[in-house]
Amino acid sequence: MIELTLGEVAEATGGQVHPADAADTPITATVVTDSREVQPGSLYVARLGEHADGHDYVGSAAEKGAVGALTDRPMEELPCVVVPDTTDGFAALGREVVDRCTAAGGLQIVGITGSSGKTSTKDLAAQVVGRLGPTIAPIASYNSEVGVPLTVCRLTEETEFLVAEMGASGVGHIDFLTAVAPPRIGVVLNVGTAHLGEFGSREAIAHTKAELVRALPEDGLAVLNADDPVVLAMAGQTRARVRSVGLSPDADVRAEDVEINVRGQASFDLVIAGEDPVRVQLRLHGPHHVGNALAVAAVAHELGMPVGQIAAALGEAGAVSRWRMEVHERADGVTVVNDAYNANPDSMRAALRSLAVMSETGKGVAVIGEMRELGEDSEAEHRAIGELAAGLGIGTVVAVGEGAAPVAEGFRSAGGRHTHQCPDTDAARELLEQVLRPGDVVLLKSSRDSGLRFLGDALVGEETA
Repeated sequence: MIELTLGEVAEATGGQVHPADAADTPITATVVTDSREVQPGSLYVARLGEHADGHDYVGSAAEKGAVGALTDRPMEELPCVVVPDTTDGFAALGREVVDRCTAAGGLQIVGITGSSGKTSTKDLAAQVVGRLGPTIAPIASYNSEVGVPLTVCRLTEETEFLVAEMGASGVGHIDFLTAVAPPRIGVVLNVGTAHLGEFGSREAIAHTKAELVRALPEDGLAVLNADDPVVLAMAGQTRARVRSVGLSPDADVRAEDVEINVRGQASFDLVIAGEDPVRVQLRLHGPHHVGNALAVAAVAHELGMPVGQIAAALGEAGAVSRWRMEVHERADGVTVVNDAYNANPDSMRAALRSLAVMSETGKGVAVIGEMRELGEDSEAEHRAIGELAAGLGIGTVVAVGEGAAPVAEGFRSAGGRHTHQCPDTDAARELLEQVLRPGDVVLLKSSRDSGLRFLGDALVGEETA
């Protein structure tokens, strides 16, 4: 982070320093919201969370070397910048850092949103764009009203590019994030049914995702998925130029002659209007990464990277964030695909299609946990996933937890051969160690709270505390 004093933090956030004589105290280390992550010189942001009040940990932050805290009331343990609301104050601090870095070096911001694929695309974009200059991107899925300020507070005057992942579980959320980190380039990957229970309708989801393109300046660029009509229609909601990406022959940046190998890795001809086609071979697993790669190619091309370099960078990029199509080959010949960080109907379908490609008929084992936040459509969506698994020729489905039971029902009704239902991950692990055979490819997919990602770790000998 750029060096700021507590007084400058107060000016940026509209807060007050307590005690007043601490205003000249410099912040020389990271800004954190978790007292366990404090370093000497840190600023600690005391947030009121769902299960805990960050103000209770100000003393712990002081013991670890924090020089100040952003709070909603004066605290005895540390000098504080007191603001009415620490979430809003943290956002204002993030915007101050962005503005200073932009003024210092011409920082360019890329915003990425979509119902699925945001983190994978962010990771890919950071690796490719990082070849052009110093680049900051979020850790894991830091895409919220907390995650985005945490990310931007890592900027320095030397940073040239910020790749910001922008998530939303309600209308106005992306508006909030673009106010913190105003993008010049905005990428919308897709509009699905993630968080449908909170949004209420797919139309509301689309309206919210479009907040990103509505925030773009006239000299900006909107990168839109040509294969998703709802996304492509957002072209009419932005002042910026539009570049479409996808498999569509009308896309400005498209993939032709797509091939998928037995490991689920795609190769394709990258076609950009006005450029000679270049062959791309991805290291990432899953056919869905073709669309992600095209979006990144459009971003990199806009930033001035030659097409040949784009193709090379895409081909050399690997997985960064955990539990997203992690592929492990066990010594006994079983392949474990751990894609259980999160799930919604769209990402679940993509994962199952990847499993079908990576496994021989009947050798695929899909371990499916609940997809959360689907509202009244939850049972039907889970049942449809089971039906799809059967239609893809996947040999075995293991449904874990009560919420995933309709997956097993759908699989059986569509003619699936081997179905198991397990009450929890412990039972699922015991079952899998009995039924897995050499040559099997086992996919683990669920929403984060279902815990299948840790089951995946256990299956490859990476026990998680």
